[in-house]
Amino acid sequence: MIKQSRRGSGSFFRSAKAKELIRLALIVLSMLAAIGAGAALFVLMEFETPTIAVEKEIKFIGGAADLPVRAADSKSGVRRIAVTVFQNGTAYPLFSREFPRQSWLKQAGPAEVRETVKMDAKGLGFKEGTAELVVMTEDFSLKRNSTELRLPVTVDSAPPAITVEHAQMHLLQGGSGIVVYSSSEPLARHGVVIDKLFFRGFPLHGKERQHVAYIALPWDSAKPEDTRVVGADQAGNQGQSPFSVHFKKAKEKRDRIEISEGFLEKKMPEFQQHYPEMKGTPLDQYLFVNQKVRVWNADKIAEACRNTAEEQLWQDRFLRMPGAGRAAFADQRTYYHKGQEIDQQTHLGIDIASTARAEIRAANRGRAVFADYLGIYGNVVILDHGQGLSSLYSHLSRIETSVGKLVEKNEIIGRSGTSGMAAGDHLHFSMLVHGIFVTPVEWWDQNWINVNIKNIISPKPAAPPAQEAHAP
Repeated sequence: MIKQSRRGSGSFFRSAKAKELIRLALIVLSMLAAIGAGAALFVLMEFETPTIAVEKEIKFIGGAADLPVRAADSKSGVRRIAVTVFQNGTAYPLFSREFPRQSWLKQAGPAEVRETVKMDAKGLGFKEGTAELVVMTEDFSLKRNSTELRLPVTVDSAPPAITVEHAQMHLLQGGSGIVVYSSSEPLARHGVVIDKLFFRGFPLHGKERQHVAYIALPWDSAKPEDTRVVGADQAGNQGQSPFSVHFKKAKEKRDRIEISEGFLEKKMPEFQQHYPEMKGTPLDQYLFVNQKVRVWNADKIAEACRNTAEEQLWQDRFLRMPGAGRAAFADQRTYYHKGQEIDQQTHLGIDIASTARAEIRAANRGRAVFADYLGIYGNVVILDHGQGLSSLYSHLSRIETSVGKLVEKNEIIGRSGTSGMAAGDHLHFSMLVHGIFVTPVEWWDQNWINVNIKNIISPKPAAPPAQEAHAP
């Protein structure tokens, strides 16, 4: 009898075990391959179409305009986006972007794509008239699922004609005025440019395609070099019309303000409640408020003034609070502490004082757009009078109105006080045009309003011709 050695037997079992492991490995690899192939097929053979959307209503194309496009595909991903205009059988490609494949076994392209297509019909050979805007997207599936969005549009490349009907003849530093203009077609955006400033225009009540824009010069403005009305039609075409204005330099006014230790001790705790980041000595804290907080307050006021009504809410002159004037508009203030100059600022309103906690009334009809504490101004009410015109009431001891309320002319909105950077009880009153502080004196004057605004936008009807008397 031949006996098998122990060594031979062990080698046999090890060989069998290795074969089994290889077989199992092959099975696992086959399963993984099958799963991978299934995943690839799931991605590559999907039949779900991608989505495409234009996130802006568009009816016209012509001048420069932005077209926001959003494409999405949650399965294989977005492969391509294209924007084309078809007119009279001719295709005019405006935009095309293709994304590289990122994977074969999972999503191959981005799930969502947002593009802003710059459209400008000039130089592309379009004819005036109807056309079709086609926005298309395609996914990464083997089937290349695609979706098209077809939008009827009108090609309009002619700029609107802008006619200046009236422009303010004289404009003072810190002064106001209006520009009235008409257009040959409806405008999507329009207003007045004065150098780097833009003053939005509004429809003139009861007059088709006529508009009014309230304008102003800052207190420190130089002579304007660029004054024109601009307007863009619904196709994005830009029209403009220049006008001239006579610039008047305002008389410079200076004031000296002494900051005492008693004032610092009295006022800084009030500001510390609202601005805990204040550091240093009481004088350091004062300078922080008078400089940095002042800038924050100006930004907040400008923001509130942007919330303006489309229609004119006010009528005739603005009321002046009874009392003595304590400080004028655009006073150049120099601040001293213990005889040393510490700061310089400009006073952008008129201070009026009568009795402590005097009734503060709305200077004209308007809607409250701000009613809260505001740094150097203390308790503040800002009224919007429509079309960019606002009035501001500050240093109040109490606010007696609320944001959103439409208040009538002469209606009580608060009480005078010493809140904010005020040494004594008074009202700080300001007028603003599109967020620019202007002198209130013009707006208190009925004759100025008649000559510069009322007689222009609401002219008196011509008197009927005299009737001849005839004997019976």
